[in-house]
Amino acid sequence: MGSPNAGKTTLFNALTGLRAKTGNYPGVTVARYEGRVETAKGSVVVEDLPGTYSLDPISPDEEIVAQVVENADDLDGILVVLDSTNLTRGLGLVAQVQQAGRPVAIVLTFVDELLRRGGKLDPAALSRALGLKVLPVIAGEKRGVAALTAIMGDPDSWTAPPVAPPTATDEVVGWAQSVAKAAHYTPPQPDSLTGKLDAVLLHPVWGTLIFFVTMYLFFQTIFVVAAPLQEIFEGAMTSLGDMVRGSISNPYLASFVGDAIFGGVGGVVVFLPQIALLFVLISLLEGSGYLARAAYLMDRVMALAGLEGRAFVALLSSVACAIPGIMATRTLPSAKDRIATMMGAPLMTCSARLPVYILLIGMLVPSDLRWGPFGAQGTIMFGLYLLGAVSAMIAAWFFSRIVGRSRTPMPFYMEMPSYRIPRMRTVLLSVWEACKAFLKKVTSIILLTTVVLWVLLNFPLHSDASMEAAGVNNSDEVAVAAYTIDNSAAAAIGKAIEPVFEPLGFDWRVNIGVLSSLAAREVFVATMGQVASAADPEDPAAALENMTYTSGPNEGTPVFTPPTIAALLVFFVYAMQCMSTLGVMRRETGGWKWPAIAFGYMSVVAWVTAFAAHTVVSLVM
Repeated sequence: MGSPNAGKTTLFNALTGLRAKTGNYPGVTVARYEGRVETAKGSVVVEDLPGTYSLDPISPDEEIVAQVVENADDLDGILVVLDSTNLTRGLGLVAQVQQAGRPVAIVLTFVDELLRRGGKLDPAALSRALGLKVLPVIAGEKRGVAALTAIMGDPDSWTAPPVAPPTATDEVVGWAQSVAKAAHYTPPQPDSLTGKLDAVLLHPVWGTLIFFVTMYLFFQTIFVVAAPLQEIFEGAMTSLGDMVRGSISNPYLASFVGDAIFGGVGGVVVFLPQIALLFVLISLLEGSGYLARAAYLMDRVMALAGLEGRAFVALLSSVACAIPGIMATRTLPSAKDRIATMMGAPLMTCSARLPVYILLIGMLVPSDLRWGPFGAQGTIMFGLYLLGAVSAMIAAWFFSRIVGRSRTPMPFYMEMPSYRIPRMRTVLLSVWEACKAFLKKVTSIILLTTVVLWVLLNFPLHSDASMEAAGVNNSDEVAVAAYTIDNSAAAAIGKAIEPVFEPLGFDWRVNIGVLSSLAAREVFVATMGQVASAADPEDPAAALENMTYTSGPNEGTPVFTPPTIAALLVFFVYAMQCMSTLGVMRRETGGWKWPAIAFGYMSVVAWVTAFAAHTVVSLVM
């Protein structure tokens, strides 16, 4: 255990070989993580607890730590991680922990940074002053981790002071100062580079402007760098699909493999380069210490929504996925603020929306179109992310007024780490975990949904006689595929709900994509890919762009017109298209009331704003 940003989770990963999430802002660890460590005296279980400054909890994540210490009889020992650059403050937590009566050892982190910045500390003297074992451990150095592992197998051998530290607040402050003096502790000098950069990056005007410029370039990079890789992936998937389809004699099996697997699932896999690049950029910003500054800057903005900086941390976590974002609301002291933040978190543009946005933006805007020096596609992507973020804060503001604000605002502490060059291993692990999670989703939820969709799109079977009666040439594979899809079970479902989505410009195939995306947003891409692959296996991308209405007053006209694409983009900004998010929200709120409210209000807002977008673009075009 230790304070936020003390290097606790990094140490946990080094000991256990696991890959728990680490970051330079509070609220990263919001639950108990367990791992095993092999010692000379056998295997031991290590728990990584949320960061806390004291055992007087003001939020659910801090309550987790307090409850563990209260039930200390279940523990063999407690490792307290102390940031050596903030030693005196951390000693207050050590004093509280020792009251539990269990063996305690101290792990000193960031000793290298302390020395680099002109500070001093004698670990042996600190050990004598505390009466506890003290081990300096520098991240990335195996020697310190090995020494720590050596003592973890026998906590009963750890030393303990003859007299426990004081408990009264004023006495603890004096005790901490005397311990620091006995340890020959000299605080580090302020980092001159950090100070100069923060003077600009934390400026209320220039810092905010730089933040938005950084985010703008962020999304430009995703399109410019990853687009060529996506084209390679897309070409490979199409070629493999054609090759496999041609080598399978059974027409139904060939259709399943070609359309469902390569057309549907493969249509989602091609966005892996963008997903990887997204997390490379996030990891670089996080590892450099910049995201902690972003949270500080946004604390002022969150105040306009009636919330505080911890709420921004939760919303920031939702950029990767709304699930950890909702879990991060455990750091908020007020239950009312937690509800308000949860209601807004799903509106933050998560990585699951990325394939949908890229697909639709690619059909709406040519890749070579530029607005000034920047690409139009990246600008639109930035606009969608900004729209989601602003909408999330408006939703949080609205619900904070509905549920009522807590009367007493609680203090918000956040470390401002020195700027660092991100560790390449950490960046690569972060990207690997994100890509692995994406591929796992592709081969589980998306694959299962795609198989169900293939069945719905290809059944019931139609006899040659019925197709001949409908004027379909049985030897024309494209015509047969079109007739089968237009008269499938999926078509019946899509046409049944057509009155709901017709004002938005959606046809029944888009409707099916919207419905299927309730399992996972990426399934919309898989659905469109599967339909396009069945219509034209040779060039599914062209088939999708040239898709026309098959019935109704718009029969024969293109489906994916600018008004319809705009409506779809706005719809996916607001719609709650993720059942997993609703499940986590139910767990965090203790019932289905708030998840039902979230699903209901987001569905209504999605339809209304999509209708407005369709109407406005129709008038402009």
